[in-house]
Amino acid sequence: MRRYLNNCGWLLLPALLWNVVFATRLPAAFQPSEFWRDIPAALVMAENSLRLVVFVLPFFMPLRLSAPAQRRALLLFAAGTLIYFGSWLTLMAVPQSAWATSALGFTAPAWTPALWLGALALLGRDLYWGRFYRWWMYALVSTAFLVAHISHTAIVFARNT
Repeated sequence: MRRYLNNCGWLLLPALLWNVVFATRLPAAFQPSEFWRDIPAALVMAENSLRLVVFVLPFFMPLRLSAPAQRRALLLFAAGTLIYFGSWLTLMAVPQSAWATSALGFTAPAWTPALWLGALALLGRDLYWGRFYRWWMYALVSTAFLVAHISHTAIVFARNT
């Protein structure tokens, strides 16, 4: 049982905690009543279903740091997480700045997870069970989630400009 505790899922906890603590400090467009308003049902279902897989599957991926490539992936994960935090900090600290009101800046919290999700795919090379899993499967599901999440955020941006 102990071996199952050393998994990639724990790496997601800082980002999840960050979201819980700081979500209410984001600009009004990011608050749930506005952010989820008038989003097509198919997009909502796709985004939330994919989010569930992207955030649950890592708890079934053993975290191994024995190879140099895995250690580099962990550094990329850490850097990507810090960049993600920075994308939020910019929106919270200077919401009326040119960056925060641009499409790129506004959607940054939706696309910066590509860094840490990509690194997570490289870290989680296998699952605790089965031989069918390959790292690119997580990368594929993460990419689909990011497409849905960025599309959602782009709709909100377009609606608020």
